[in-house]
Amino acid sequence: MAEGVTVIVPSATAPKLADGVIAYESLRAEGDAPGVAAYVHYNGPTDQLRTMCTGMVVLEPGASPHPPHQHPEEEFMIVASGTGVIEVGGKPTAVGPGAIMYSGANVLHGITNTGATPMTFYWSKWIAKGVE
Repeated sequence: MAEGVTVIVPSATAPKLADGVIAYESLRAEGDAPGVAAYVHYNGPTDQLRTMCTGMVVLEPGASPHPPHQHPEEEFMIVASGTGVIEVGGKPTAVGPGAIMYSGANVLHGITNTGATPMTFYWSKWIAKGVE
């Protein structure tokens, strides 16, 4: 991981995800981007997915986990609190609580907190079995 960037890489080689609940309090923050705390709840294969990676990120005002990027996984982001801008396919959109982003595989996307308070969002990205 590059310094000053927070990217969570999905794992297809981890043990199969177990049924259950993972409490936020049991997780440690990951990543190197300033003003970014990323918490990974699940990362590994499931019965139907080659890889599933999901978690929560808290962005301080002005923070972004990384510049817009792309990857082979499809992804959802759900804004829980705060305000910001999500860019998908080169189109920036102002967002607030309840906004949901979908990005297909290899579509350029990113998120930045443009508000005056912390912004929390949840994300989930995956690759289905049989998709290369």
